[in-house]
Amino acid sequence: MGDEAILRLLALPGSVRRASVSKAILRTLRETAPALVAIEIFELDDIPIYNQDFDHDPPASVRALRAAIKAADGLIVLSPEYNHGMSGVIKNAIDWVSRPGYASILANKAVAVFTTSESPLGGARAQADLHKMFLSTLSRVAPGREVSFGNTAKTVVDGKLADAALLKRAWALIESLLAEIRLTQGE
Repeated sequence: MGDEAILRLLALPGSVRRASVSKAILRTLRETAPALVAIEIFELDDIPIYNQDFDHDPPASVRALRAAIKAADGLIVLSPEYNHGMSGVIKNAIDWVSRPGYASILANKAVAVFTTSESPLGGARAQADLHKMFLSTLSRVAPGREVSFGNTAKTVVDGKLADAALLKRAWALIESLLAEIRLTQGE
């Protein structure tokens, strides 16, 4: 076990709110990660609205996001559901890093997607948007049972995911993500 490398996961929260449920859940995942998994949360607050004119010379914040994704072994994307779809924050960030089409840093990148909502459905409708978007970028969406965090007023307490069953389901999907990473790395 001493020869195993740490797998680096980059987590993208789909909300820029200070008291973001997405960020709280990602912090809980980071705090409960096993020893050989490191989770870095990348704040998307400074990512400007996508403008194709700047694809080849993007703003510094976009260059930092691209570098972080490139350096990561895999991605965790957690989006709140707004109006039955993914957040504009996530869509905008992925628009920036998905260029050039079919050959971006997202091609063959392992990704696990999660959604949140105050409703009992937990953002289940946004799951389809996320899967479709990442399939179009040629990313490797981790297979497994979808994980949506619903009733967030009850499941996220004091800035932490307080539902043990949901945390277990989230880690089952992340284990699938880790398997995808190992597959792409030839293990």
